[in-house]
Amino acid sequence: MTTASTPRVAVVTGGGSGIGRATALLFADNGYAVAIWDMSEQAGHDTLQAITAAGGVAVFQRVDVSQASSTVEAAAAVRAQFGRVDVLINNAGIVRDAQLVKVRDGKVVAQMSEEQFDAVVNVNLKGVFNCTQSVVPAMIEQRYGRIVSTSSVVGLYGNFGQTNYVAAKAGVIGMTKVWARELGKYNITANAVAPGFIATEMVKSIPEKVMQHMIEHTPVGRVGQPEDIARAYLFLADERSSFITGAVLSVDGGSVTGT
Repeated sequence: MTTASTPRVAVVTGGGSGIGRATALLFADNGYAVAIWDMSEQAGHDTLQAITAAGGVAVFQRVDVSQASSTVEAAAAVRAQFGRVDVLINNAGIVRDAQLVKVRDGKVVAQMSEEQFDAVVNVNLKGVFNCTQSVVPAMIEQRYGRIVSTSSVVGLYGNFGQTNYVAAKAGVIGMTKVWARELGKYNITANAVAPGFIATEMVKSIPEKVMQHMIEHTPVGRVGQPEDIARAYLFLADERSSFITGAVLSVDGGSVTGT
């Protein structure tokens, strides 16, 4: 909740596209000043332009969440411009799918590379750590903050060919529960959202037959939209959600139930 004179300030990582873009737009529409962090300058500026054209307040910063120096610098810039950081949406993420080992005729013919594993963990897990550690000092000083991090339903029950992604998303849940314990006394909440299969660029590589199978096993009978996740973020970021912390909110159309 914000007012026109004193808007809350929200940082949205991966805010240039997909769920991040939908989140940045929704927060701006609800009166937040939004800092868009993304590696893609084009995508970031597109989101920025969409917000400002609608009369909202936003800034774009090119940030590599896997590098602590980048997130520290960006957090300092947000604080210098707006005077505070109220909400962090840890949304940035990548995929590099491969089996642990691929076996054909009883022989290992391929495996997940170290580069594939490290790339995903560095962005999806270490990136969440870096961003949170960079903004928390401001939240402690102002004695207010909302940290919402993106996990995944696969972080809850696993997924074939995603050792790296599942490890990172399960790790996000663990960190969230630690931060809820460590930061609660400063009026800072930490929660995670576990999206199901959402219609973004990241899932477009999934074969049509596999996608149809997923839809058939989702009780609501559809793939999620970025806005479905953005609304969950907005709820957990609200001042009135102060008694929710350390929680994992599954936004998956019931897919865990339907599996």
